[in-house]
Amino acid sequence: MRKRYIFFILGFILIILVTGIAGIVTVLNRPFQVEKGTYLYIDTDDNIDSVYHKLTTQLHASTLKGIKLLVTVGGLDPIHPGAYQFGQADNALTAYRRLKAGAQTPVNLTIPSVRTVSKLLRTVSHQLMTDSASLARLLMDSTYCAQIGYTRETLPCLFLPNTYEVYWTMTPEAFVKRMQKEHDRFWNKERKAKAQSIGLTPEEVVTLASIVEEETANNAEKPMVAGLYMNRLHAEMPLQADPTVKFALQDFGLRRILHAHLETESPYNTYKHTGLPPGPIRIPSIQGIESVLNYTRHDYLYMCAKEDFSGTHNFAATFTQHLANARKYQQELNRRKIK
Repeated sequence: MRKRYIFFILGFILIILVTGIAGIVTVLNRPFQVEKGTYLYIDTDDNIDSVYHKLTTQLHASTLKGIKLLVTVGGLDPIHPGAYQFGQADNALTAYRRLKAGAQTPVNLTIPSVRTVSKLLRTVSHQLMTDSASLARLLMDSTYCAQIGYTRETLPCLFLPNTYEVYWTMTPEAFVKRMQKEHDRFWNKERKAKAQSIGLTPEEVVTLASIVEEETANNAEKPMVAGLYMNRLHAEMPLQADPTVKFALQDFGLRRILHAHLETESPYNTYKHTGLPPGPIRIPSIQGIESVLNYTRHDYLYMCAKEDFSGTHNFAATFTQHLANARKYQQELNRRKIK
């Protein structure tokens, strides 16, 4: 009778243990309620409570029992900052292991084609843990720029619009090093040889590409525009590019360039100064750069926006032809009352 009682007690304890273990396994393996890959962003100032809060709000974790149990047993100190991606197959156990090891997931960093470095840095800071002020302090430092081979004017040449896989926690210094690596990879022997063959340095190619891209958004027309400016450079004529005047004035909303604007004293005013400006007037796209390296050979020296406002241009080899094209465009500006 006593043995039967002991076996009963042992069996009861075993059932409790098995049930408890099964419950723990269930809790640890309960999948997150996310429909697709979702990022959990852990900052440098996060503590365990804020991590729990982010797990609830960012991953919609219905219960934190599993992770809290694992943290109680194994700890989570130090907390590793980073971006951690989780999907439907992930649960408390996989999340804990990843956070414990600091095994963050790479994120996509998109470098856009924008007009100013300041705007670029704001865009980058929205995609990384670092802030735009930290990036600006580094890149606006003339000594640092000189160390990496740039002036404040040529700094936009460093950046190539594209999407790169990086870690969210990368520092401003690491960001610059990555941009240098991508820059050097792009400017391989073949592209450097092409630049040399047309009489330009890589920085001058990017500068001309920035003007081309401000002149036209039509990709098919970009090599034509590049060819026109190359003709002017070879003829030692002023480029007379309206976008450089806008850049000199820092007024990108100008729709009509007047004679008063052309009198602006600035090295970027290509009506007053021959040759290329000191640096790019925007961060041009890779396609824009390629349009300069592979510009169309023709005899055109002049261009004027088409009067249909299609965003393309009428090209002319003589000033007389150009005046006729310009007259049509001016008449349309007046008809639309654009000043």
